[in-house]
Amino acid sequence: MQSYHSDEVFIECWKRLGSPILVAKELKMGARTVSQRKVSIESRHGISLPTSNSQKFKKKKIEETPHNVRRGMDLDGPKRIIIFSDAHFTDEPTVAFRALLIFIKEFKPDAIICNGDAFDGNVLSRFPSINYDSKPTVLEELNACKWHLDQIEAIRPPSCELIWTLGNHDMRFESWLVSKVPEFSGVDGFSLKHHFPHWKTCWSYWMGEETVIKHRHKGGRYAGYNNVAAALGCNVITGHTHVLCASPLTGYQKTYWGVQTGCLADPMSSTFEYCEDTPKDWRSGFAMLSFVDGRLLQPELIIVSGEDEVEFRGCINKI
Repeated sequence: MQSYHSDEVFIECWKRLGSPILVAKELKMGARTVSQRKVSIESRHGISLPTSNSQKFKKKKIEETPHNVRRGMDLDGPKRIIIFSDAHFTDEPTVAFRALLIFIKEFKPDAIICNGDAFDGNVLSRFPSINYDSKPTVLEELNACKWHLDQIEAIRPPSCELIWTLGNHDMRFESWLVSKVPEFSGVDGFSLKHHFPHWKTCWSYWMGEETVIKHRHKGGRYAGYNNVAAALGCNVITGHTHVLCASPLTGYQKTYWGVQTGCLADPMSSTFEYCEDTPKDWRSGFAMLSFVDGRLLQPELIIVSGEDEVEFRGCINKI
């Protein structure tokens, strides 16, 4: 039996929600009945109840594509996530990595996101060896990735999601195999995700409907700002550039953030010898994002500032 509500209750509900689907859900009525009653009330009271929040064609971002393309999390309460990128794991744990473990233990995030390029693929690179240097093998890099990511898995909170938004270096592993031995498609071990079963891979990860995390979008020195400008009403969190910064863009009503998540690797590592000792506008560190009432608060950056220290919230913290 349909619930009965007075015209006054119906009008207040409609003005607040502005959608037959949402009104029907709140008043426990059928959507068709709601639409019919709306027309009746408009006629009897001589008022207009415009639709201001149509749900007819509304679909969540994470429902628009298969899960291996987009994943995401609903902002049904306060959320906190920690994002690192461009670890290029081959060496001993960096200062940024050691700090990452400390922050995970301290802040207990709802998700930890590896925002691409954890695997480097040094021997698969287009860059030639320099001075007959010895590059790590694919197996050595895989083992380095496993060791580091295992450390994260061991301390994550019980309900914390482990997400890997794939980067261009990560894809060297699979693309090289596809080009050389396409007949082995689907064989276990021939995809990077087979080696890291606890990490959910995707191209992008959405926090609600207004924040997307992906490895790369626009490039260049001002990638953060350019990403937000191109996204048209969305916070964009990217890696790839090795830059660590947060760039706001404010319009008539809201401020959106373009965040670049730096590099967990040491910018002076031998991994980047191909740069020929050119000055690099790179910063080692990572980012932490907090969401309250569905809104992204000002992003917080953790930046390496010495051999055993990071800067955070106006303090120098020893690691």
